[in-house]
Amino acid sequence: MNLWVAWNELSGTSMRPGALGCQTESVGGRLVVLGSCGAWPEPGRACSGFVLEHAGARVVLDLGYGTLPRLLALLGSSAADGIDAVIVTHAHPDHMVDLHGLLRARWFGRRSAAPIPLHAPEPVLARLISLEDDGADVVRRAFDWHPLPAPPQQIGPLRLESMPLPHYLPNSGVRLSAPGLTVAYTGDTGPDPGLAELGRDADLYIVDATDRWQRPGAPAVPSGPSLNLTAREAGEAAAAAGARRLLLTHFWPDNDRQAARAAAEAAFGGEVLIAEEDLEVQLGPMGPAGPAG
Repeated sequence: MNLWVAWNELSGTSMRPGALGCQTESVGGRLVVLGSCGAWPEPGRACSGFVLEHAGARVVLDLGYGTLPRLLALLGSSAADGIDAVIVTHAHPDHMVDLHGLLRARWFGRRSAAPIPLHAPEPVLARLISLEDDGADVVRRAFDWHPLPAPPQQIGPLRLESMPLPHYLPNSGVRLSAPGLTVAYTGDTGPDPGLAELGRDADLYIVDATDRWQRPGAPAVPSGPSLNLTAREAGEAAAAAGARRLLLTHFWPDNDRQAARAAAEAAFGGEVLIAEEDLEVQLGPMGPAGPAG
């Protein structure tokens, strides 16, 4: 029995994702960076994590090491009130380990609340269950799991599209759009033709720029195809997609981020932003970037 079938038997439902349907004509919103590091966090930083806010909806994108306290501070709630959905791209801990902390905040702080929709590949759910002493039932009561990748579906005003991208574990790139607004996020990926479609004409394209080769003495990557991007490759992906702005993220600890920006700018003619903890990127026509407030 696969995990999706078992999950729905526990939940007492066989509904597939995509039941919501909500449209809005409003534009604008913001993206807040919770964490910007790959592998493990530098001092004072956190690993991959973002919050997208648009038209009253708040969606969390990845929750790697050190992101949960920043998320709770942003929400102003130790029980994580105010989240409409969580999306996790893949099961590497630097993208999902603080999902377990979020589970505990909801289980101990808001046990009677409705489960939060969780959109993630199956290995994310399996790893989350393995972290929780009380197992699948607690996870099921905290989160309403929807597997990725999947057909297009609605998260309130946002249309969620997803596609598989090459990485060491199953990784799902995601694209969130509403009238006048598109944000795309690669998670972790190697070069792939699908990157152009994922970020097509995006207002903001959030792209893996691990560039672990920038650090002398960094551990060698496994042989075979590259399964993370360099900053230049991130710029090439954004250029192929025709994106308006590129947000570089998932930096190998202690990388020179300005060198990464320069490498991306050599391949991409649009604005290149560097993910920094608490950075706020305004979305919509000519949205600026600045510290979150």
